[in-house]
Amino acid sequence: MPEFETKICSRAQLQERVAALPKPVVVTNGVFDILHRGHVTYLAQARALGASLVVAINTDASVKRLGKGDDRPLNGCDDRMAVLAALESVSLVVPFSEDSALEVVQETRPEIYAKGGDYDMTAIPEGQAVLAYGGQAVAIDFAHDRSTSKLLSKVRAG
Repeated sequence: MPEFETKICSRAQLQERVAALPKPVVVTNGVFDILHRGHVTYLAQARALGASLVVAINTDASVKRLGKGDDRPLNGCDDRMAVLAALESVSLVVPFSEDSALEVVQETRPEIYAKGGDYDMTAIPEGQAVLAYGGQAVAIDFAHDRSTSKLLSKVRAG
């Protein structure tokens, strides 16, 4: 097993694994279906906010409920977690099956919660939860105009 796969953890291991990480801990979440420049730039920026970055990733079932398309995700959860775990900026990867990452945030109590710049951090439950206990909720501006949906549209158009 490659070394990076040790960064993948189950929900049952999450609190113990996060407790062992250097502080401050940053948590983010998403689908990360087809990893692109926008994703890796965002993840590097999120990591730069703290000493460790935990990425909670939507399970396949939760991606289906997001309404991103009948064929999404293109890559299964295990594959998406492995690709994220291989990134230098990522400290830990954990799956979540709920409709939001609120429970992951409540379990980990990160010092910082980050999302992309299109989110109002005071309007999403994860941001509200972190702010309520005195943590930071940070929206990171997009550095590149990239998205998996745009990439798929380009591929499908031929």
